[in-house]
Amino acid sequence: MTQTDLVISPVSGKADLKAFVDFAWEVYGQDPNWVPPLKKEVYGIILDSRNPFFEHAEAQFFLARRGGNVTGRISAHFDKLALTMPPEQGMGPGTGNWGFFDALDEESGKALIATAEGWLRAKGMTRVVAPMSLSIWEEPGLLTQGFDHPPTVMMGHHRPEYQPWVEGVDYKPVKELRTYELDITTDFPPLIQRIVQSGEKNDRIRIRRVDKSKFYEEAAIILSILNDAWGDNWGFVPITDKEVAHFGKQLKPIVFEDLIRVAELDGEPVAFMMTLPDLNEGIRGFNGSLLPFNWAKLLWWLRRPQVRTMRVPLMGVVKRLQASRLASQLAFMMIEYIRRDAVSKFGATRGEIGWVLDDNQGMNAIAEAINSTINKVYTVYEKDL
Repeated sequence: MTQTDLVISPVSGKADLKAFVDFAWEVYGQDPNWVPPLKKEVYGIILDSRNPFFEHAEAQFFLARRGGNVTGRISAHFDKLALTMPPEQGMGPGTGNWGFFDALDEESGKALIATAEGWLRAKGMTRVVAPMSLSIWEEPGLLTQGFDHPPTVMMGHHRPEYQPWVEGVDYKPVKELRTYELDITTDFPPLIQRIVQSGEKNDRIRIRRVDKSKFYEEAAIILSILNDAWGDNWGFVPITDKEVAHFGKQLKPIVFEDLIRVAELDGEPVAFMMTLPDLNEGIRGFNGSLLPFNWAKLLWWLRRPQVRTMRVPLMGVVKRLQASRLASQLAFMMIEYIRRDAVSKFGATRGEIGWVLDDNQGMNAIAEAINSTINKVYTVYEKDL
Protein backbone atom coordinates (compact mmCIF):
# COMPACT_ATOMS: atom_id res chain seq x y z
CA MET A 1 0.00 0.00 0.00
CA THR A 2 1.07 3.59 -0.57
CA GLN A 3 1.19 6.60 1.67
CA THR A 4 -2.17 7.78 0.28
CA ASP A 5 -3.87 4.65 1.63
CA LEU A 6 -3.23 5.86 5.18
CA VAL A 7 -5.82 8.19 6.71
CA ILE A 8 -5.40 9.92 10.08
CA SER A 9 -8.58 11.32 11.58
CA PRO A 10 -9.62 12.75 14.95
CA VAL A 11 -11.71 10.54 17.21
CA SER A 12 -15.32 11.62 16.84
CA GLY A 13 -18.29 9.85 18.34
CA LYS A 14 -18.83 6.61 20.23
CA ALA A 15 -17.73 4.27 17.44
CA ASP A 16 -14.35 6.00 17.13
CA LEU A 17 -13.93 6.07 20.90
CA LYS A 18 -14.62 2.35 21.07
CA ALA A 19 -12.14 1.73 18.24
CA PHE A 20 -9.52 3.78 20.10
CA VAL A 21 -9.92 1.73 23.29
CA ASP A 22 -10.28 -1.64 21.55
CA PHE A 23 -7.18 -1.14 19.40
CA ALA A 24 -4.94 -2.22 22.28
CA TRP A 25 -6.34 -5.74 21.88
CA GLU A 26 -5.35 -5.69 18.19
CA VAL A 27 -1.77 -4.74 19.09
CA TYR A 28 -1.17 -6.81 22.21
CA GLY A 29 -3.77 -9.58 22.09
CA GLN A 30 -1.12 -12.25 21.48
CA ASP A 31 1.50 -10.73 23.80
CA PRO A 32 1.84 -12.99 26.87
CA ASN A 33 3.22 -10.11 28.94
CA TRP A 34 0.38 -7.69 28.27
CA VAL A 35 -2.28 -7.28 30.95
CA PRO A 36 -5.59 -6.18 29.39
CA PRO A 37 -6.80 -3.10 31.28
CA LEU A 38 -10.38 -2.81 32.43
CA LYS A 39 -12.05 -0.98 29.57
CA LYS A 40 -14.23 0.93 32.04
CA GLU A 41 -11.06 2.41 33.58
CA VAL A 42 -9.64 3.39 30.18
CA TYR A 43 -12.85 5.21 29.28
CA GLY A 44 -12.63 6.92 32.66
CA ILE A 45 -9.21 8.31 31.74
CA ILE A 46 -9.96 9.56 28.24
CA LEU A 47 -13.49 10.91 28.72
CA ASP A 48 -13.41 14.54 29.86
CA SER A 49 -16.69 14.09 31.72
CA ARG A 50 -15.04 11.63 34.12
CA ASN A 51 -11.44 12.77 34.48
CA PRO A 52 -10.70 16.00 36.41
CA PHE A 53 -7.41 16.23 34.51
CA PHE A 54 -9.40 17.89 31.74
CA GLU A 55 -10.35 20.77 34.01
CA HIS A 56 -6.83 22.07 33.36
CA ALA A 57 -5.91 20.26 30.14
CA GLU A 58 -6.95 19.95 26.49
CA ALA A 59 -6.66 16.80 24.39
CA GLN A 60 -7.45 15.36 21.00
CA PHE A 61 -7.36 11.67 20.15
CA PHE A 62 -6.53 10.34 16.67
CA LEU A 63 -6.87 7.07 14.77
CA ALA A 64 -4.92 5.83 11.75
CA ARG A 65 -6.76 3.68 9.21
CA ARG A 66 -6.03 1.82 5.99
CA GLY A 67 -8.98 0.63 3.99
CA GLY A 68 -11.21 1.23 6.98
CA ASN A 69 -9.07 -0.88 9.33
CA VAL A 70 -7.50 0.81 12.35
CA THR A 71 -3.71 0.65 12.24
CA GLY A 72 -2.80 3.04 15.06
CA ARG A 73 -3.86 5.50 17.73
CA ILE A 74 -2.43 8.47 19.63
CA SER A 75 -3.47 11.29 21.97
CA ALA A 76 -2.21 14.86 21.70
CA HIS A 77 -2.63 17.02 24.77
CA PHE A 78 -1.25 19.76 26.98
CA ASP A 79 -1.68 20.47 30.66
CA LYS A 80 -2.15 24.12 31.59
CA LEU A 81 -0.67 23.43 35.04
CA ALA A 82 2.42 21.90 33.44
CA LEU A 83 2.84 25.05 31.36
CA THR A 84 3.28 27.07 34.56
CA MET A 85 6.13 24.93 35.88
CA PRO A 86 9.82 25.98 35.66
CA PRO A 87 11.36 24.75 32.35
CA GLU A 88 14.34 23.29 34.20
CA GLN A 89 11.91 20.82 35.82
CA GLY A 90 11.03 19.27 32.49
CA MET A 91 7.72 20.87 31.54
CA GLY A 92 7.18 24.64 31.42
CA PRO A 93 5.78 27.12 28.88
CA GLY A 94 5.09 25.74 25.41
CA THR A 95 5.41 22.07 26.39
CA GLY A 96 2.80 19.66 25.07
CA ASN A 97 2.58 15.89 25.12
CA TRP A 98 1.34 12.89 23.24
CA GLY A 99 0.50 9.44 24.57
CA PHE A 100 -1.70 6.34 24.16
CA PHE A 101 0.63 5.58 21.27
CA ASP A 102 0.19 2.27 19.51
CA ALA A 103 0.62 1.26 15.88
CA LEU A 104 0.80 -1.88 13.79
CA ASP A 105 3.49 -0.52 11.47
CA GLU A 106 6.13 2.19 11.29
CA GLU A 107 4.34 4.27 8.66
CA SER A 108 1.22 4.52 10.81
CA GLY A 109 3.23 5.26 13.93
CA LYS A 110 5.26 8.07 12.39
CA ALA A 111 2.19 9.60 10.73
CA LEU A 112 0.35 9.62 14.04
CA ILE A 113 3.25 11.33 15.81
CA ALA A 114 3.40 13.95 13.03
CA THR A 115 -0.34 14.53 13.39
CA ALA A 116 -0.05 14.96 17.17
CA GLU A 117 2.81 17.41 16.64
CA GLY A 118 0.70 19.39 14.18
CA TRP A 119 -2.17 19.63 16.64
CA LEU A 120 0.19 20.80 19.38
CA ARG A 121 1.75 23.44 17.11
CA ALA A 122 -1.70 24.74 16.29
CA LYS A 123 -2.32 25.12 20.02
CA GLY A 124 0.84 27.20 20.41
CA MET A 125 3.14 24.50 21.74
CA THR A 126 6.83 24.71 20.87
CA ARG A 127 8.13 21.49 22.43
CA VAL A 128 6.98 17.93 23.07
CA VAL A 129 7.70 15.73 26.07
CA ALA A 130 6.34 12.22 25.44
CA PRO A 131 4.88 9.76 25.85
CA MET A 132 2.49 10.72 28.65
CA SER A 133 -0.78 8.82 28.94
CA LEU A 134 -2.14 11.26 29.96
CA SER A 135 -0.26 12.90 32.82
CA ILE A 136 2.97 12.33 34.72
CA TRP A 137 0.80 10.74 37.45
CA GLU A 138 -0.63 8.02 35.20
CA GLU A 139 1.53 6.13 32.66
CA PRO A 140 4.57 8.19 31.66
CA GLY A 141 7.37 6.98 29.43
CA LEU A 142 7.93 4.38 26.74
CA LEU A 143 8.99 0.91 27.84
CA THR A 144 12.56 0.44 26.57
CA GLN A 145 13.81 -2.32 28.90
CA GLY A 146 11.94 -5.20 30.55
CA PHE A 147 9.62 -6.55 27.86
CA ASP A 148 9.92 -10.11 29.15
CA HIS A 149 7.54 -9.84 32.12
CA PRO A 150 4.19 -8.17 32.76
CA PRO A 151 3.91 -4.64 34.16
CA THR A 152 2.49 -4.04 37.61
CA VAL A 153 -0.58 -1.96 38.38
CA MET A 154 -0.51 1.55 36.85
CA MET A 155 2.54 0.85 34.66
CA GLY A 156 2.56 0.63 30.86
CA HIS A 157 3.55 -2.03 28.37
CA HIS A 158 4.72 -1.35 24.80
CA ARG A 159 6.15 -3.05 21.74
CA PRO A 160 9.97 -2.93 21.41
CA GLU A 161 9.58 -1.63 17.83
CA TYR A 162 8.29 1.71 19.14
CA GLN A 163 11.68 2.89 20.41
CA PRO A 164 13.38 3.06 16.98
CA TRP A 165 10.22 4.54 15.43
CA VAL A 166 10.14 7.36 17.99
CA GLU A 167 13.87 8.00 17.85
CA GLY A 168 13.66 7.89 14.05
CA VAL A 169 11.59 11.09 14.01
CA ASP A 170 14.15 13.09 15.99
CA TYR A 171 13.03 12.45 19.57
CA LYS A 172 15.87 12.43 22.11
CA PRO A 173 15.78 10.75 25.54
CA VAL A 174 15.37 13.31 28.29
CA LYS A 175 14.76 11.10 31.31
CA GLU A 176 14.71 7.44 32.36
CA LEU A 177 12.12 6.17 34.81
CA ARG A 178 13.30 2.99 36.50
CA THR A 179 11.48 0.29 38.38
CA TYR A 180 13.35 -1.98 40.78
CA GLU A 181 12.41 -5.48 41.86
CA LEU A 182 13.49 -7.39 44.94
CA ASP A 183 12.88 -10.58 46.85
CA ILE A 184 10.95 -9.53 49.95
CA THR A 185 10.94 -12.94 51.63
CA THR A 186 14.51 -12.54 52.88
CA ASP A 187 15.80 -10.12 55.50
CA PHE A 188 17.54 -6.97 54.40
CA PRO A 189 21.35 -6.71 54.81
CA PRO A 190 22.64 -6.39 58.41
CA LEU A 191 23.49 -2.70 57.98
CA ILE A 192 19.88 -1.91 57.03
CA GLN A 193 18.59 -3.94 59.98
CA ARG A 194 20.83 -1.95 62.33
CA ILE A 195 19.54 1.33 60.88
CA VAL A 196 15.95 0.18 61.46
CA GLN A 197 16.70 -0.96 65.01
CA SER A 198 18.38 2.36 65.77
CA GLY A 199 15.28 4.21 64.59
CA GLU A 200 13.09 2.07 66.82
CA LYS A 201 15.05 3.31 69.84
CA ASN A 202 14.53 6.95 68.88
CA ASP A 203 11.58 8.35 70.84
CA ARG A 204 11.17 11.16 68.33
CA ILE A 205 10.23 8.73 65.56
CA ARG A 206 6.86 7.05 65.10
CA ILE A 207 6.00 4.89 62.09
CA ARG A 208 2.24 4.34 61.90
CA ARG A 209 -0.26 2.65 59.63
CA VAL A 210 -2.82 4.83 57.91
CA ASP A 211 -6.39 4.80 59.21
CA LYS A 212 -8.69 3.90 56.32
CA SER A 213 -11.73 5.12 58.28
CA LYS A 214 -10.19 8.59 57.88
CA PHE A 215 -9.34 7.98 54.24
CA TYR A 216 -9.54 11.54 52.92
CA GLU A 217 -7.84 13.04 55.99
CA GLU A 218 -4.96 10.62 55.51
CA ALA A 219 -4.92 11.34 51.78
CA ALA A 220 -4.57 15.07 52.54
CA ILE A 221 -1.57 14.35 54.82
CA ILE A 222 0.09 12.21 52.17
CA LEU A 223 -0.60 14.80 49.46
CA SER A 224 0.95 17.54 51.59
CA ILE A 225 4.13 15.48 52.05
CA LEU A 226 4.13 14.49 48.37
CA ASN A 227 3.86 18.06 47.08
CA ASP A 228 6.69 19.14 49.37
CA ALA A 229 8.91 16.12 48.72
CA TRP A 230 8.43 15.96 44.95
CA GLY A 231 8.02 19.70 44.29
CA ASP A 232 11.47 20.13 42.75
CA ASN A 233 11.49 16.82 40.86
CA TRP A 234 11.70 16.60 37.10
CA GLY A 235 8.23 16.40 35.54
CA PHE A 236 6.39 17.42 38.71
CA VAL A 237 2.94 18.92 38.18
CA PRO A 238 0.74 19.72 41.20
CA ILE A 239 -2.29 17.51 41.80
CA THR A 240 -5.57 19.36 42.26
CA ASP A 241 -8.01 18.59 45.09
CA LYS A 242 -10.47 17.12 42.58
CA GLU A 243 -7.76 14.85 41.18
CA VAL A 244 -6.91 13.70 44.71
CA ALA A 245 -10.55 12.78 45.26
CA HIS A 246 -10.70 11.08 41.85
CA PHE A 247 -7.51 9.05 42.34
CA GLY A 248 -8.58 8.30 45.90
CA LYS A 249 -11.86 6.82 44.73
CA GLN A 250 -10.02 4.70 42.16
CA LEU A 251 -7.35 3.47 44.56
CA LYS A 252 -9.46 3.02 47.69
CA PRO A 253 -10.37 -0.63 46.89
CA ILE A 254 -6.65 -1.57 46.77
CA VAL A 255 -5.60 0.55 49.74
CA PHE A 256 -4.84 -1.54 52.82
CA GLU A 257 -3.79 -0.09 56.16
CA ASP A 258 -0.96 -2.62 56.55
CA LEU A 259 0.63 -1.45 53.31
CA ILE A 260 0.79 2.32 53.77
CA ARG A 261 2.90 3.96 56.44
CA VAL A 262 3.31 7.54 57.62
CA ALA A 263 6.46 8.51 59.50
CA GLU A 264 6.16 11.16 62.20
CA LEU A 265 9.01 13.14 63.76
CA ASP A 266 8.13 14.81 67.05
CA GLY A 267 4.47 14.21 66.18
CA GLU A 268 4.66 15.82 62.72
CA PRO A 269 4.09 13.74 59.56
CA VAL A 270 7.31 14.00 57.56
CA ALA A 271 7.38 10.95 55.29
CA PHE A 272 5.12 8.31 53.77
CA MET A 273 5.29 5.12 51.76
CA MET A 274 2.39 3.77 49.69
CA THR A 275 2.35 0.14 48.64
CA LEU A 276 -0.33 -1.48 46.48
CA PRO A 277 -1.03 -5.16 45.85
CA ASP A 278 -0.55 -5.80 42.14
CA LEU A 279 -4.09 -5.51 40.82
CA ASN A 280 -2.86 -6.75 37.44
CA GLU A 281 -2.56 -10.21 38.96
CA GLY A 282 -6.24 -10.07 39.87
CA ILE A 283 -7.59 -8.82 36.52
CA ARG A 284 -5.20 -10.46 34.08
CA GLY A 285 -7.71 -13.08 32.99
CA PHE A 286 -10.67 -10.67 32.70
CA ASN A 287 -9.91 -9.57 29.12
CA GLY A 288 -10.87 -6.01 30.02
CA SER A 289 -14.40 -6.72 31.21
CA LEU A 290 -16.10 -7.17 34.57
CA LEU A 291 -18.98 -9.04 32.91
CA PRO A 292 -20.60 -11.41 33.34
CA PHE A 293 -19.09 -12.58 36.64
CA ASN A 294 -15.64 -11.01 36.77
CA TRP A 295 -16.98 -8.28 39.07
CA ALA A 296 -17.71 -10.93 41.70
CA LYS A 297 -14.26 -12.45 41.26
CA LEU A 298 -12.69 -9.01 41.68
CA LEU A 299 -14.68 -8.24 44.82
CA TRP A 300 -13.60 -11.56 46.30
CA TRP A 301 -9.97 -10.89 45.37
CA LEU A 302 -10.09 -7.43 46.92
CA ARG A 303 -11.24 -8.75 50.31
CA ARG A 304 -7.68 -9.79 51.09
CA PRO A 305 -5.48 -10.13 48.02
CA GLN A 306 -2.97 -12.96 48.01
CA VAL A 307 -0.44 -11.73 45.51
CA ARG A 308 3.08 -12.39 44.32
CA THR A 309 4.00 -8.74 43.83
CA MET A 310 3.62 -5.55 45.82
CA ARG A 311 4.31 -2.23 44.09
CA VAL A 312 5.56 0.95 45.75
CA PRO A 313 4.32 3.72 43.43
CA LEU A 314 4.85 6.63 45.80
CA MET A 315 7.24 7.46 48.58
CA GLY A 316 8.44 10.78 49.91
CA VAL A 317 10.28 12.61 52.68
CA VAL A 318 9.74 16.33 53.28
CA LYS A 319 12.33 18.53 51.63
CA ARG A 320 13.92 19.84 54.84
CA LEU A 321 14.99 16.30 55.80
CA GLN A 322 16.05 14.98 52.39
CA ALA A 323 19.76 15.71 52.82
CA SER A 324 19.87 14.17 56.29
CA ARG A 325 20.61 10.63 57.47
CA LEU A 326 17.16 10.65 59.04
CA ALA A 327 15.55 10.60 55.58
CA SER A 328 17.05 7.22 54.66
CA GLN A 329 16.42 5.87 58.16
CA LEU A 330 12.70 6.69 57.93
CA ALA A 331 12.59 5.16 54.45
CA PHE A 332 14.24 1.92 55.56
CA MET A 333 11.92 1.66 58.58
CA MET A 334 8.78 2.08 56.45
CA ILE A 335 10.08 -0.37 53.84
CA GLU A 336 10.89 -2.98 56.49
CA TYR A 337 7.54 -2.72 58.30
CA ILE A 338 5.57 -2.95 55.07
CA ARG A 339 7.76 -5.81 53.84
CA ARG A 340 6.92 -7.85 56.94
CA ASP A 341 3.17 -7.32 56.56
CA ALA A 342 3.23 -7.87 52.80
CA VAL A 343 4.79 -11.31 53.30
CA SER A 344 2.90 -12.43 56.41
CA LYS A 345 -0.58 -11.07 55.57
CA PHE A 346 -0.72 -11.05 51.78
CA GLY A 347 1.63 -13.88 50.83
CA ALA A 348 3.78 -11.60 48.69
CA THR A 349 7.25 -12.71 47.63
CA ARG A 350 8.30 -9.90 45.30
CA GLY A 351 8.42 -6.12 45.59
CA GLU A 352 8.61 -3.51 42.86
CA ILE A 353 9.70 0.05 43.59
CA GLY A 354 9.03 2.75 41.07
CA TRP A 355 9.10 4.51 39.00
CA VAL A 356 12.31 6.25 40.15
CA LEU A 357 13.99 9.03 38.19
CA ASP A 358 17.44 8.06 36.90
CA ASP A 359 19.00 11.08 38.64
CA ASN A 360 17.20 10.63 41.98
CA GLN A 361 20.36 9.66 43.84
CA GLY A 362 18.63 9.18 47.19
CA MET A 363 15.98 6.74 45.99
CA ASN A 364 18.34 4.87 43.68
CA ALA A 365 20.76 4.43 46.61
CA ILE A 366 17.96 3.16 48.87
CA ALA A 367 16.83 0.66 46.22
CA GLU A 368 20.37 -0.63 45.77
CA ALA A 369 20.99 -0.84 49.53
CA ILE A 370 18.15 -3.37 49.91
CA ASN A 371 19.52 -5.49 47.03
CA SER A 372 17.00 -4.36 44.42
CA THR A 373 17.79 -4.63 40.71
CA ILE A 374 16.40 -2.63 37.79
CA ASN A 375 13.75 -4.68 36.02
CA LYS A 376 12.11 -2.11 33.72
CA VAL A 377 13.08 1.22 32.19
CA TYR A 378 10.60 3.70 30.75
CA THR A 379 12.17 6.43 28.61
CA VAL A 380 10.69 9.90 28.26
CA TYR A 381 11.61 11.79 25.08
CA GLU A 382 11.63 15.42 24.03
CA LYS A 383 11.59 17.28 20.72
CA ASP A 384 11.42 20.92 19.72
CA LEU A 385 8.56 21.71 17.38
